[in-house]
Amino acid sequence: MSNQQVYNDYFFYEPAFNTHDGGYVPLEVSDVAPQKLRVPELLKPDRETDTDMYYTVIAQAGETNILPGKPTKTWGYNQSLLGKTILFKRGKNIHVTVKNELPELTTYHWHGLSVSGDIDGGCHTPVYPGESKVLNFKCDQPAATLWLHAHPCPSTAEQVWHGLATAVVVKDEHEAILPLPRNYGVDDIPVILQDRRFHEDNQWDYHADYDPDGVQGPTAMINGTINPYFDVTTQKLRLRLLDGANRREWRLHFSDDLKFTQIAGDGSLLTHPVQFTHLMLTCAERAEIVVDFSGYKPGDDVILYSDDVPIMHFRIHEFEKDDSKLPDTLFTMDTPAVTKNTPVHHIVMSGMDEEVAIDDKKFNMERIDAKQEMGSCEIWEVTNTNDCEGGMVHPYHMHGCFFEVLDRDGKKPYPNETGLKDTIGINPNETVRLKVWFDHPGIFMYHCHIIEHEDGGMMAQIQVDDPKHPQKFHLMDMDTLMNAFAKERGVAVEDLHLGGMSCYDKMNMKM
Repeated sequence: MSNQQVYNDYFFYEPAFNTHDGGYVPLEVSDVAPQKLRVPELLKPDRETDTDMYYTVIAQAGETNILPGKPTKTWGYNQSLLGKTILFKRGKNIHVTVKNELPELTTYHWHGLSVSGDIDGGCHTPVYPGESKVLNFKCDQPAATLWLHAHPCPSTAEQVWHGLATAVVVKDEHEAILPLPRNYGVDDIPVILQDRRFHEDNQWDYHADYDPDGVQGPTAMINGTINPYFDVTTQKLRLRLLDGANRREWRLHFSDDLKFTQIAGDGSLLTHPVQFTHLMLTCAERAEIVVDFSGYKPGDDVILYSDDVPIMHFRIHEFEKDDSKLPDTLFTMDTPAVTKNTPVHHIVMSGMDEEVAIDDKKFNMERIDAKQEMGSCEIWEVTNTNDCEGGMVHPYHMHGCFFEVLDRDGKKPYPNETGLKDTIGINPNETVRLKVWFDHPGIFMYHCHIIEHEDGGMMAQIQVDDPKHPQKFHLMDMDTLMNAFAKERGVAVEDLHLGGMSCYDKMNMKM
C-alpha cells in the first residue's frame, strides 16, 4: 500500500456533532467488571447446495443477562438479543423463511441488500405475530457488511431499541483472494455499536427515554456486551463496524492514536485502502477496518474510545508475525453512466425534533414521492437545510439501491466514500450529489437514519418500475398498521402510543 497519508480528523462539521445537541446523553464509563465480547455465532443454513442457501430467521422475545442481577427483557433474531450473523454468498439463490414469534407485527429490512421492494422489508411488508413468509432472491452484489433490522413505521426505533438488529455479511470471489483477515470469530469480528440506559431491575424503558431527535443512553453496548474485552491472538484484526444506534454518532480512535486502515464502507470494499487514527460513523453506516497490533506485546491493553470514553479493550496475546500487504487497489467502481435526459432529484432534509420533514412533507404511506425506472441511473442532490449553529448531521439512507458519492458542495467526497454506499451523513447547510440506480422494482423508502426521525416523518418513498414488466404495487395504509398494533397491545387505537406519533400530533398532522 503506497499511499501513506494518515487522516487524523473526523471530517464532519464539529459544530454539528451530536455533543452539541440539547438532548445529548454523554457516554459514561461503566462500573461493570470487564466482560468477554459476545461475538455472534454464524447462523447455520438450514441447507446449502452449490447454487442455493436456505435460512430461517426468527424474530423472538427473550431475556438476556447483560448486567449483574436480573436479566433484561430483549428481542432478537434466533436468539434473545441482536442476532446470529447471516452469511450470503454472491451468485447463490437465497431462500429465507422469516418467522415472527414476537407479540406484535414487525418487518425484516435487509439494509444494504439489492432486492425487490417486496423483499426489502420496508413498512409495506408486515409479518404479523405467529406468521411466516418465504423470501426468495439471488444475491448479486459485492462483498460487504450489511445488516438486518426491523422497520415497522412508526415503531421502527422502538423495535431496534428492543434488540432487532444483526449483521449480514456478503462474500464474493474477489474479496476471497485479497490478503485480508477472514477467520470469523478470531480475526474477523462484527462490532455492533449501540447505547442504552438501564432502569430499575436492569430493564430498558423506551418511552421513558424517548426523544424525537433520537433516543440515547449513557452506557455503550457492543454486540450486546457492556465493558467488553477481546482477546487478540493474531497480529491483524478485521473489525466490521456498524453504527446500530438509534441516534448516536461514534467518533472512534484507539489509545496511542494507533493508526488503522479502512478497507470497506457500506456496500463494497473501498477503491483504495485509507489510513486513519480517527473515524466517525453516523447512524447505520458501516466501516470495515484492519488494525495491526505488531507494535504491542503480550499483556498489553489497547483501548478503543468513542470521543474520550473507553468502549472496548483489546487484550494482546502471543501471535505469529504477519507480513501481508494490502494492494493499492481493493475494488474497481463500475457504476453505470448517468442516463441522458433524466431529471435531477432534489431532496431537502429539514427540521429537528418533531418538525423533521423531507421536502417539507412528513411521510405518508399512501403517497409516492418520486419515481425512477429500473436500470436508469440518475443524479440525486440531497440537502440538509439545518442551520449549522443549531443543526445536526442527518444520515441519509436509501433502500433497495447503492449510490456513488459524487461530491459534497462541489468538493471531493471524504476519502473513505469511494466505494458503494447506501447511507451518508450530510452536514448542516450542505448538499451532497449522488449517482443512484436501482436493479430491482418496487416501493422503497429513503429517509434520515436517526431512527426517531424516520418514525417522526423524515421519510419518503420512491416507486421503481420495470418498463419491460409493468406491475401494480400494493401500498399499506397507516390505519391498518395502527389497528394491528392496537389489537396486539390490547389497547384502543386512540390509546395507542408509538414513538413517531407525537411528531405528527404536535404538527396537527395525520399519519
